[in-house]
Amino acid sequence: MKENEVPQDKEDYKGKSQIHKLMYATKEDGSYTQVNSEGWEVENMATRQAWEAVLEELQEIEARVRNGELSPIAYFMHKHLMELPILARHMGKWQWQIKRHFKPAVFRKLDQDTLNRYARVFNIPVDSLVRFGQ
Repeated sequence: MKENEVPQDKEDYKGKSQIHKLMYATKEDGSYTQVNSEGWEVENMATRQAWEAVLEELQEIEARVRNGELSPIAYFMHKHLMELPILARHMGKWQWQIKRHFKPAVFRKLDQDTLNRYARVFNIPVDSLVRFGQ
């Protein structure tokens, strides 16, 4: 794409108006140059829809935590856009162990060291993890 064809469809969502995407375009002489783009309408719409889906799922998980169906670990994992394998790797545990920690009865029995490690991974105070929803 040519320099003057780089999309500049500005999108203000979640205070991200200062974000620009670096794209490569061709100059008149055929060489490549870097051009900042404020976005492309279709890309912005897809991004907005993806974030709405993430937030909707997060609300569903929060409701399940408050209803005692899941532990707060499931909520914070999703909030930080983590998948089970990533969280397991950060925790130094097997995936099946993390899945067990999703169970409220198992979560309540976790030792302080494990809770501290979860809090470090999620970059939150331990109290936020333990007292979630209270």
